[in-house]
Amino acid sequence: MNRFFALSRTSHGVLDLATPAFCALLWGGRFPNWTVILLSIFTAFAAYTAIYALNDLVGMAVDREKFSKHELNTGYSVEASELRYPLARNILSIKSGLLWMSFWFILALAGSYFLNPTIVFILIAATLLEIVYCLLLKVTYLRTFVSGLVKASGPIAAVFVVDPSPSSNSLLLLLVWIFFWEIGGQNVPADWNDTAEDKGINAKTIPIHFGVEKAGLIVLVTLAITVIASAFLPLISPAPLGLPYILASLMIGFIFLLQPGFQLNKNRDGRYAAKLFDKASYYPMAQFALISIILVVTTLIS
Repeated sequence: MNRFFALSRTSHGVLDLATPAFCALLWGGRFPNWTVILLSIFTAFAAYTAIYALNDLVGMAVDREKFSKHELNTGYSVEASELRYPLARNILSIKSGLLWMSFWFILALAGSYFLNPTIVFILIAATLLEIVYCLLLKVTYLRTFVSGLVKASGPIAAVFVVDPSPSSNSLLLLLVWIFFWEIGGQNVPADWNDTAEDKGINAKTIPIHFGVEKAGLIVLVTLAITVIASAFLPLISPAPLGLPYILASLMIGFIFLLQPGFQLNKNRDGRYAAKLFDKASYYPMAQFALISIILVVTTLIS
């Protein structure tokens, strides 16, 4: 099973579950009933498992081209498995990968339908966008914007679990927060860490197109937007998230995003890009822990 979990980057996918969980709690202002929670966890896990596997399936040829010229880099602590990219390295057959991805995608579709049929369309859109994202690797660095939309699809879907008719303005604020976190904390650092391999196949990424100096500035700006946007997120929640929550949220943003972002911008080394990627991967988990504590305390004292 380790080969299949490596295909779906399950260690990272589990961390990703925190983002829709946080957004559902933020939007609803309370914990849903256990039936909804369990079905949501199952559906989100299935969706992330399928789409991460799809990424490797679509990008298999390019990954093989990379590894024919370079050894597999050390990666990040959240994706450090020696079995990474099992399709490109012939550790797993294409047929097995397709069956694995299809199995989880069907389960994700079923779970989405039972939670809210609208989520089915969000899942399909995210799947198509993921394919587009992979196919644009050698076309344009603007693919990073597609990545932001894909990563936002899960949290947006979580909102529809707790609110069938969400406010478009509030959704836009949530989208901005996730979109810029993905670009500055995940996508650009990942491409930065893979610069040597990407140059070998003539890939189009932000670090390659703009150079490390401008890429570092892009990282800082996008992470700053993320942290600033987080201060306004309580506006979309019915929960009493006052100044202590906002200050704690800003501190989380500084520790997990801005601090490693400043280090990367200063040193401009792939190792610091990997460190930023790792810390940023835990940012939604920290936000989820914060709002969970607030909601539990509020429930106990009310």
